[in-house]
Amino acid sequence: MSRLFDIITDSTCDMAQEYYAENNVACAPLSFILDGVVYGNEEGEQMDEKVFYEKLRQGAMPVTSQINRTQAESYLRSSLSAQRDVLVLGFSSGLSGSVQSFFQAAKDLAVEFPERKIIVVDSLCASMGEGLLLDYVIRKADSGASIEETAAYAEELKPHICHFFTVDNLFHLQRGGRVSKATAIVGTMLKIKPVLHVDNDGHLIAIGKAMGRKKSIQALVDHMAEERIPDADEPVFISHADCAEDAEYLAGLVREKFGAERRIVIHMIGAVIGSHAGCGTLALFFRGKQR
Repeated sequence: MSRLFDIITDSTCDMAQEYYAENNVACAPLSFILDGVVYGNEEGEQMDEKVFYEKLRQGAMPVTSQINRTQAESYLRSSLSAQRDVLVLGFSSGLSGSVQSFFQAAKDLAVEFPERKIIVVDSLCASMGEGLLLDYVIRKADSGASIEETAAYAEELKPHICHFFTVDNLFHLQRGGRVSKATAIVGTMLKIKPVLHVDNDGHLIAIGKAMGRKKSIQALVDHMAEERIPDADEPVFISHADCAEDAEYLAGLVREKFGAERRIVIHMIGAVIGSHAGCGTLALFFRGKQR
């Protein structure tokens, strides 16, 4: 069935570029600056993710930029000028102002295109949690649902998109103000690995800690056991900051505990999220009873 409206999201979904093309979704890129060079947006340079993480390991300190009002308007105008209604699924307002740029642009363009519908949804999600919500939204839209029905579905579903992740190095969280410098130093010395999630307001919250990497990965699976919807064969998304072996290990634990036939999608965390989370971040996303 033909989709009745356009869908726009942003690059913090951390999905493969082929995914956006295959599902006819426009993806607005967030950018980052490294050594005075802008990467990631339409005008900037591009950097391979493996190269990015190698630079991060060598001590690079990238600075990220949100989608601005002009960029948001450009993406919306492309659909509106083609006489298409448009649904935007944006990066959590608890972590970025990007979605606010879309809200502002939508308000202004509604005057210019009064016959068109523009709906912006603040996903309150990050990385492949946003990607998982997008995946559900695409399937809803492709079932023939209207833009209003699909937006309402996204709003209803987003508090159930669970985000659980662990980081291998606390210093990137310390640089972003998520943990204190003392906590980062002591935690690193003692090999303490924090377990975090994204709460209902879209904020990053520490919820526990584990001694060592394997235990922190097991903690992600334990949280899924607590929060998943029993007997529901739901997809699971896993994102990682250049630690593919750990991602496969996590996927194996999920299959072993919750069923080998479950759809699992694994992809690398992009540079924008990776700038704040650091190398070795590993995240697990699924639809659950609550966040």
